[in-house]
Amino acid sequence: QVQLVESGGGLVQAGGSLRLSCAASGSIFNINNMGWYRQAPGNQRELVATITNIGRPDYADSVKGRFTISRDNAKNTVFLQMNNMKPEDTAVYYCNADIVAYSSAVYRRTDYWGQGTQVTVSS
Repeated sequence: QVQLVESGGGLVQAGGSLRLSCAASGSIFNINNMGWYRQAPGNQRELVATITNIGRPDYADSVKGRFTISRDNAKNTVFLQMNNMKPEDTAVYYCNADIVAYSSAVYRRTDYWGQGTQVTVSS
């Protein structure tokens, strides 16, 4: 059983900062890409940022220069540092990870999602 647990969401004023964390736990053999997505009311879920297992990041154009994704492979954790936040960043943020897990000597690669954390930016 693998779980992704997010933390760090909340309310911040425009121009402020928040840092999200997401820790993976369970019977993990290997974690490939990790990332953050977000979904605002009435919108589809969209990519915010991803990072490969060797630390190569990729960002949506809307957050480039403001958000930074990083990971700690020893702790199976991914972070999202959000600076100079805007009201349009308001959404539920979801952690995602491409994980190879094992159970009874069977290895299986699955896309896992966190439960989501609310981020609200006031103007």
